[in-house]
Amino acid sequence: MQTKLIDMDGIELYTEEFGDPAHPPVLLVAGSMSQGIMWPDEFVGRLVAGGRRVIRYDHRDTGRSGTVDFDAHPYSWLDLKDDVLRVMDAYGLEGVHLVGHSAGGLISQIVAVEQPARVLTLTLVGASPLGMGEGEVIMRALTGQPQPEGSLPPPTPEFVRCFAELITGTPPTTRGEEIDRLIAEARVLNGTALPFDEDAERRLAERVHERARDLSALVNHRRAGAENPGFEPEGVLGQVKAPTLVIEGTHEPAKPGHGAIIAEQIPGARLLMVRDMGHLIAPQVVEELAGALLTHTAR
Repeated sequence: MQTKLIDMDGIELYTEEFGDPAHPPVLLVAGSMSQGIMWPDEFVGRLVAGGRRVIRYDHRDTGRSGTVDFDAHPYSWLDLKDDVLRVMDAYGLEGVHLVGHSAGGLISQIVAVEQPARVLTLTLVGASPLGMGEGEVIMRALTGQPQPEGSLPPPTPEFVRCFAELITGTPPTTRGEEIDRLIAEARVLNGTALPFDEDAERRLAERVHERARDLSALVNHRRAGAENPGFEPEGVLGQVKAPTLVIEGTHEPAKPGHGAIIAEQIPGARLLMVRDMGHLIAPQVVEELAGALLTHTAR
């Protein structure tokens, strides 16, 4: 593994590169408030073994990337989208196989629409379709408001109960409380079908805590959503030119059924439903996901 701290336009982004630089580049974009290590090491390793050059990075305000004084320098999710391009530029990559998870999938869709020449293939994991108000659907569910007719399918009751408590409850004040909170979130995001390995999740949560420059800076991602709530262009997924693979678990708790909607709107997109998978890339599904991605990026 090689690491690089990118400093572009006053934004510091911590990146990790794996594999042979001569191999096809795969850029992994994590979800909201997530460090790059949320892409499991085992998943990265299988991609490298399959002949891919893999790059993952910490979003701004997460992990080892720089933190931002949001009051002085507010940003939106469009700026987080531009960070994807900053990473590509820093590595001198004209094009990449772009892989986005959750909200990382949302901003990857924008990149694919705006910069079609730079996206060799697009893979979306546990993502929502661009321009259909995913954030509003989740907030309505968490606050008990009815969903408008024609809106996206809401999250599961288990997701709503857990995250409503996290939002309204007392914020963690100690390292132990923060780690317990991360584990509670992961338990729900794991879904109800696959066994949940609490010991492994605790090790990951401890790693997340230790890597963070300032764990409290995560809240800036929520503020970024509020800064420009209408950032998503509507009705543009038909413009995506990159061959697209959409992956969703059959036990997705946060965005159930959203993958099928994406696949319907992107020309030629293929939908892969992974049995028993929730929102997380659990160890039990790493092999299937990595194999599907290797096949897709060989196009």
